[in-house]
Amino acid sequence: MLDFFKTKKSYENVKAADFRQLIANTPNAVILDVRTLAEHKQGGIDGAINIDIMGSGFTQKVAALDKDKTYFVYCRSGNRSGSACEMMSKDGFKNLYNLTGGMMHWPY
Repeated sequence: MLDFFKTKKSYENVKAADFRQLIANTPNAVILDVRTLAEHKQGGIDGAINIDIMGSGFTQKVAALDKDKTYFVYCRSGNRSGSACEMMSKDGFKNLYNLTGGMMHWPY
């Protein structure tokens, strides 16, 4: 029986340990920090590129990224990065992982 009220997520929410492991095991992984520049400068995941989801031009900047790569997206709590993953999936990105709990749950 089909459940029309249940929508399939086009990205995967992943806990910190799995997120870290997936990054390590994914060639050419792109780590995307969607927090503000000020938050990004306070520290984050090594090698991350910062594109502020609340900043002007977010959609255009993301649209310029390679849709065939695998993206590991994070923010402070996982909410903005979840929204970013939704937006990216609608734009044709297929390999998206959202850090559950964001940097608040990143012990590394």
